[in-house]
Order: sequence, then structure tokens, then C-alpha cells
Amino acid sequence: MTESRHTLRAGLCGIGLEAYWSQFAGLKDRLEGYVATVAARLERPGVTVVNLGLIDTPYRAQEAGHASRRQDIDVLFLYVTTYALSNTVLPLVQRAGVPVIVLNLQPESAIDYQAFNRMEDRTAMTGHWLAYCSACPVPEIANVLARARLPFHQVTGVLDEDQTWAEIEGWLAAARLRSLLAASRLGLMGHYYSGMLDIMTDVTLVSIVFGVHIEIVEVDELSALAAQVSEDQITQRVADFQTLFEVQADCSLEELRRAARTSAALDRFAAHHDLDALAYYYKGSGNTANEDTMSSIILGTSLLTARHIPVAGEYEVKNALAMKIMDALGAGGSFTEYYAIDFNDDLVLMGHDGPGHIAIAQGKTKVRPLKVYHGKVGRGLSVEMSVKHGPVTLLSVVEEEAQRFKLLVAEGESVAGDILEIGNTNSRYRFSLGARGFVNAWNAQGPAHHCAVGVGHVGETLRKAAALMGIGFTQIC
Repeated sequence: MTESRHTLRAGLCGIGLEAYWSQFAGLKDRLEGYVATVAARLERPGVTVVNLGLIDTPYRAQEAGHASRRQDIDVLFLYVTTYALSNTVLPLVQRAGVPVIVLNLQPESAIDYQAFNRMEDRTAMTGHWLAYCSACPVPEIANVLARARLPFHQVTGVLDEDQTWAEIEGWLAAARLRSLLAASRLGLMGHYYSGMLDIMTDVTLVSIVFGVHIEIVEVDELSALAAQVSEDQITQRVADFQTLFEVQADCSLEELRRAARTSAALDRFAAHHDLDALAYYYKGSGNTANEDTMSSIILGTSLLTARHIPVAGEYEVKNALAMKIMDALGAGGSFTEYYAIDFNDDLVLMGHDGPGHIAIAQGKTKVRPLKVYHGKVGRGLSVEMSVKHGPVTLLSVVEEEAQRFKLLVAEGESVAGDILEIGNTNSRYRFSLGARGFVNAWNAQGPAHHCAVGVGHVGETLRKAAALMGIGFTQIC
């Protein structure tokens, strides 16, 4: 499953009161037109709208709830078009069993009071007013849903207003992210880096909370696939490296061919297991084939990451999730950790060895040979890149007692300047809290030492996604 193959099924229903239709001519048609307007704006590639129509009685609410199940919706947009009874809402939401976004939308920013008061027919006046009456039943609906312990979220605004639709778009992106995670397959290959207690996690709980399928995959299989790669495939992949990377002159053809063989095998490996993300670490010490595979994996895992299959080193399950989340939002999501603090420039240097998200690099990613992988077995080629200069978001999936997991977020800026040319990903990040303030505030939330960095500021969408997933959320800047 990839993002391009995943479709969000968004349920939409308007709610109203059947008693009004015989009293106020044209009101029902008018409100159904508003529902159609919302449906048209929600529909786009990757989103299928299941329009349940205008629900105006408890019986129709029950039927719409059953239809929601049959249509397998992922989220329900509940458009309050006028006054509606809470007993019309409750059975629908109960049966749908998905996150609910209450749309409290007026057709216009205000009633034209003078034109309204010049109307000669008081019945027509009331019918016109009722088309603006969406705010009236929202407290009633909120009361009942809260008492029923059914979470809901709200958008209050004007039907065709940009600000309103920016808010709705955020909820739509969050819902798509939640649904995409629940359909994703995360491969785990190897084992944890011994002693990193902070990154160890309960993968059963990961599946329970995020819906992610965990697939245990074997290093031995990847090594066997590497042995089957043809000379033509190796030659083609070396040529790909020359196009996609800035290969440094001191990279030997032997190392390029070794990395090419593993990269071609990785593509086949990921396709065979239908992987959407991968976390890996394996020493390979004492096993020549596996050591060769794992020490030549960085270019191939970088290419996978750029193709929306993020790869996290050191078997960092939580950070593979963070990277997948950021990539699903179109922000990228590259593996990172603290490198150092530049107190002179008041910024933080961050990066990591292993894969980099080359699609969000500032310029072409360099390939450098390393005689040793610090703290790890082997030697070979590695990637060196900085994240594109401009706004960035850091995301950590944090384990915590109250809500099992929370999203920890910081927004900042990737800035130009000197970096450490050591064959790793590394960037210079500036935060509104300052370097000291950021480090203290981030650490205080108890994250693992890895996080994912992506381009743009997506904190608000992440807040919405956390709300839909029922997990915690903290944004420090």
C-alpha cells in the first residue's frame, strides 16, 4: 500500500428537522444544496465522499449509521444545516463508529438584517432564518456526545469562507493520515541496538493504537536476494546513483557496485513484503553475507525513503512511524538526532548516520566513503545532506503513561551555514525558543533520542491527527 493507492472514505451527512419541511417551502431543497456544496469541495483524488444526504429523523439516522458501516467510512463530517434534534445525531454516530467532525457552517457571514426585516411574510422570514440556524443545536449535540463518551471535533465558520475551508482541509488531511497508518505495513528487520532502552517499544501496542501491521522480515532473505542481482541490474543502479546523488570522487567503483547490489535487492524485498516503512539494525558480525548486506545498505534505504517507504535505522520503530507520518503529510521525514549545539549562532545541529530523505535535501545529496561506521560494524558508502532551508517541523512519537503514545512537535527553521562534513545527514536548526530553550523543552517531554524532521510547518495538522487517533499531543514551539 502506498499513499497513491490509498483512498480515504469520508462520510458526509447534513442534519435537520423533518417538521420544518412542510412548514417552510424550499427550506429542505436549500439545505440539501448546501450539503452538495460541501460534498463537492471534499471530493478530490485520494478522497471518496459517501454522501448520506440530509438526515432529519431518528429512523433515518439509524439507516445512515448502517450505511456508514456498509460503505466502510473512515471519518464522518456531520454538517449541522439548521436546528436538529440530538436524538437524530446519537444513533448515527454510535453506529458509524468513526471520528466525527461537526461542521457548524452558516451559508453567509451574517443575515442581511434590513432585507430580512422588509420581508412581508413572517413564515418566509422564519424559513430564511432557519437556513442560518446551524449554531443553535450544536450545544445540544455536544452535550449528548460528551455524555455518551463519543469524541467529536468542531469547525465553526462560513460555508464558502477560505478560513473555514483551511480548517476543514486540516481535518481531512488528519483523517487521511489516520486511515493511511491503519492500512500500512511496517517491516522490522534485525534487532534493537543493544543498550538503547529509550527506543524499545511494545510493537503490539503500536498496532493497537495506530492500526499499523507489523511484518517481521529477515536479514538473511535480503542477503539471498542480493546474491541474485544481475550484472546488468548492478550497472543500471550505479548509473542511477550517479544521477540521483552527488557521488564524490573518492567513492570506489567496488563500493558503488556493492551498494548497487544491495539497493536493487532492497527494492525487490520491499515489493515482496508490500512494505510502507522499515526499521532495521543488524550487526552482521561473523556472517560475511549479512555483514556485506548491512554495511552497504545506506544508499538503497535512502532511495526507498525518497519513494515514500521511510527507513529508520537502529530498529527505531517509533521513529519509523514518525517518518511515515511526516512523509504522508508531504513534509518528508528524515531520521535525526542531536549532533551539537552552536551557542554562538544560537542553533542546534541535528542529523544521523544511515538513510537520509534525499527528496527534502538542500541540493543534491553527497555520497562519501567511510572507513568505519561509528559504533557499528563495517564500512562503506554513506550519504551527507542538509534539509532544505526554510520552515521545518520536528516530530517524535513518544511513549507516555496516560495515553500510551503522544506526538511531540516543534516548528523551526533549517538555516544555511557550516555543517559537519562527516558523511552523515546534518542540518542547522533555529527555534523561537532559542537553542537552550528548545533543547530543555524538548527533553522535558521524555522523547527517545531520535525524531523525524520534515519541511514546512505542519504542527496544526499533527494536532488534529493526534485528536482523531485518541493520543496525546504537545507542541513546544
